[in-house]
Amino acid sequence: AVQDLGVIAYADAWDLQNSIAAEVASGHAAETLLLLEHPHTYTCGRRGGRDHILATDEQLRAEGIVVLDVDRGGDVTYHGPGQLVAYPIINLHHYGGSIDYPGYVRTLERVLIGALGDMGVEAHTLKDFSGAWVHGPSGEEKIAAIGVRVDGRGITTHGIALNVTSDLRFFGYIVPCGITDKGVSSMAQVLGSAPSMFEVKDTFARHFADVFGFRLPESGDA
Repeated sequence: AVQDLGVIAYADAWDLQNSIAAEVASGHAAETLLLLEHPHTYTCGRRGGRDHILATDEQLRAEGIVVLDVDRGGDVTYHGPGQLVAYPIINLHHYGGSIDYPGYVRTLERVLIGALGDMGVEAHTLKDFSGAWVHGPSGEEKIAAIGVRVDGRGITTHGIALNVTSDLRFFGYIVPCGITDKGVSSMAQVLGSAPSMFEVKDTFARHFADVFGFRLPESGDA
């Protein structure tokens, strides 16, 4: 199943993920891909990251940014309007044991790079770093971040964040993913003007379905 949630608060989406994950684990729900945008939010993963938030409490309040500690991998990252967030809630055991945690991250990178390529953005992986990267004015720039959780049952939560028309200045208040010597980019920055969020969601979902053998009922026989 694919659900487009529009714009939804991070905490509400997290609750929904956990609810669906429990149902997927028990066999009472189909594997689900959630597509959405968040209001301005900084999340700190299991590696921490509060020390990588450079903004003062006053700046955070003035910008209306929520800060949350979450149970995904990774350090601090930013979510906000104009960024496609995708949360796959799937059972990795259904993939023949061939995808472990690192393999799942690599597979999501493949989905991102394929989808971006379809939309005219030449992205690549970067050794020792997760996510999708582009060559930019400052060197290697991250266009999509990945932070996932795989629980003891093999159920995935959290996922990817692809900068479509994101306001990149919000990354200036943090050390994104704890990486000090790399930049951040967006589809709008690379292309001059980005495709619609609808097109980005549709293209990502198609590539996800192709790679994971996921059924997209609304797209006929995909």
